[in-house]
Amino acid sequence: MNLMIFGAGYSGKAIAREFAGAGFAVTGTTRSPEKAAALKQAGIAPLLYDGQTLTPDLEQALAAATHLVQSVSPGPEGDALPGLLGDDLRRLAPRLTWIAYLSTVGVYGDHGGGWVTEETECRPEAARGAERLVAERDWLALGARHGLPVGVLRLSGIYGPGRNTFVNLAQGTARRLIKPGQVFNRIRVEDIGRATLHLASAGLGGIYNVTDDEPAPPQDVVTEAARLMGVAPPPEQDFATAELSPMARSFYGKNQRVSNAKLKATGFSFAFPEYRASLADLWRNERWKG
Repeated sequence: MNLMIFGAGYSGKAIAREFAGAGFAVTGTTRSPEKAAALKQAGIAPLLYDGQTLTPDLEQALAAATHLVQSVSPGPEGDALPGLLGDDLRRLAPRLTWIAYLSTVGVYGDHGGGWVTEETECRPEAARGAERLVAERDWLALGARHGLPVGVLRLSGIYGPGRNTFVNLAQGTARRLIKPGQVFNRIRVEDIGRATLHLASAGLGGIYNVTDDEPAPPQDVVTEAARLMGVAPPPEQDFATAELSPMARSFYGKNQRVSNAKLKATGFSFAFPEYRASLADLWRNERWKG
């Protein structure tokens, strides 16, 4: 069995670890030779992909792939890969049995703190959410055209070893921004890997929210991490008057509680279903630095 990951970044590497543990050979793409060397160290066969061109090396890897994961973010022009594969998908990847597309809960947009499910209307306000929604539709259409299951994984805020609130506190960049009623969901990166393998093993297509059980105010997570570290949390700041980049401010523009009930109904269980136990695990096992 062979897994091909387009965009073997933070989430892609977690997916690679899970699949490798299940006996898969894993190939992953990156844009830079420097990052390719790091992928090789992680046990991932590296290939370069510019986001626009299928090179002979990529075509050779696709020919061996039984499973494909697309993790490359689309741009304003969309995701090029569905078009590159197009009508030639079965010729380029004759062994392929399952596809995953990594998306975001940002496609839902702002729902005023209400619960959203996979059936909820998507009304993204940010351009990147709208771009992801178009890419989702392109991948689902490609799978339907070729009779292949496509799992669309809508991910919430990703954190884990090396990318978490402990790191922000240590670097002095953590902030406790207060926006009344604001909540976010999160997802530990290892659970992304586990959910992807679970859906692949069952051959399940469709849209799934991959998110924890507990939407919570962002400042509560900072306070809990500071408690575990034994340091004072940063002072509270009013979101309305805080100096933020346009991207950071737009991140707070969506307020939603995301349900993971559909994924759980397939038999999946989260290793890190809520942030308190997850932060405690990172701190206790000294994994927070990566």
